[in-house]
Amino acid sequence: MSVVVWWAVLAAAFWGVGRALGEPVDFASCAASAAVLAITGELGDWLRRRWAARRQRRGASALPPL
Repeated sequence: MSVVVWWAVLAAAFWGVGRALGEPVDFASCAASAAVLAITGELGDWLRRRWAARRQRRGASALPPL
């Protein structure tokens, strides 16, 4: 559910910024761009968690301290 909310907020933000800048934007193209970003972000988060779990299984720390 959070991905849907994130996607909707991104789509609305893209559409609003486009309208504010006076660009001829339609909501469908903004929604498609937001979907690409949402999928990319979720895929990156999934990979990060998978790699962290793999490092934990091997005995190394998941992430170096900041």
